[in-house]
Amino acid sequence: MNKRGLGRGLDALLSGGRDFDRGESLLQIQVKEISANPFQPRREFDDERLEDLASSIRLYGVLQPIVVRKTGEGYQLVTGERRWRASQLAGLKEIPAVLRDYTDVEMTAVALVENLQRENLNPIEEAVAYRRLIDEFGFTQEEVSAKVGKSRPFIANTVRLLNLPAVVQEYVSRGTMTPGQARPLLVLPTTEMQIEAAGEILSRAMTARGAEELAKKMTDKKTKRSNQKRQMRISDNDYNAAGERLGQVLGTKVQIVERDGGGGTIMVECYSAEELQRVFDCLTSAGDAVVRSAPSRSTRLSV
Repeated sequence: MNKRGLGRGLDALLSGGRDFDRGESLLQIQVKEISANPFQPRREFDDERLEDLASSIRLYGVLQPIVVRKTGEGYQLVTGERRWRASQLAGLKEIPAVLRDYTDVEMTAVALVENLQRENLNPIEEAVAYRRLIDEFGFTQEEVSAKVGKSRPFIANTVRLLNLPAVVQEYVSRGTMTPGQARPLLVLPTTEMQIEAAGEILSRAMTARGAEELAKKMTDKKTKRSNQKRQMRISDNDYNAAGERLGQVLGTKVQIVERDGGGGTIMVECYSAEELQRVFDCLTSAGDAVVRSAPSRSTRLSV
């Protein structure tokens, strides 16, 4: 889906960022006839702030009308959900509204940008809204930046938060962790490491700078362990060559297999009792020769 599929054009729909334009009809609609916007990007509404808005509405009324569209059985909210919810808390029976004819696509785009322009979203909701504008409506990061008044790097860094594990996203969504604390976790290679680091950041009340240092320390440590393991690991070619040489000595097929957790198994194939006895004798003789050639405990070695 891109901007060309929006009929009248998304830029025209979103120009001005106002709920009520001169020349449009202002209606008084029954609050109970209005249903919520199914495309609303907000996931959470602060009860305390809603109550504050309801108190203001009791005193001064709804100063800015909401925007709705007509449905079969009433009206569906396009923008202004906080005003609509607070009006219900304030006990209003009617609310001022502007009626507009929006498709589902247009309604989604308008709701996303309206919330972004008003800065009513938490960082994760904001990231989801940016991604939807980019993925569903074909916006570039530069176009989103111009529409919501944020820099392109800010848009990119906010969207990157969606690559974090769900539990870390929840920390950011609730405000337990700031985006600055969470973003350094993106350099960690596994979900487990990201969750572990998030727990340490919260328990130690680290700053964003401290989170960066922790992530770097954990990354360096894992890289060092990986390098050490890589250096210690014998290649498959070495195993195959060693198996062939041992097979030539024993006169049968030998396979050497490495275990994932370390160590390995040497498998010597014998196809008869006689061959098993021969391999056994060969290994025993080789073992005796090694023992005889080894220096005794009393032997003093000089350099």
